[in-house]
Amino acid sequence: MKKQDIATLVFIASLSVFVAYFIANAAFGGSSQGSTKVETVKEISPDVEEPDKSVFNKDAINPTVEVIIGDQQQTTSQ
Repeated sequence: MKKQDIATLVFIASLSVFVAYFIANAAFGGSSQGSTKVETVKEISPDVEEPDKSVFNKDAINPTVEVIIGDQQQTTSQ
């Protein structure tokens, strides 16, 4: 190979790298210098509050107990 052929190959290779860099930068974006605000979490208090007496009392309805309304009979399917 002649010196001119080698110089042409080096020029084409460097031009290709230069073009590929700008295409990749346009496609994927460059580094961002922007800032963002992040919401912080409130501190969790170790204090436990008393539950509401109108909801949690000894006469409250227990939702885990099956209640039959009216003349319906309880059927079991096995």
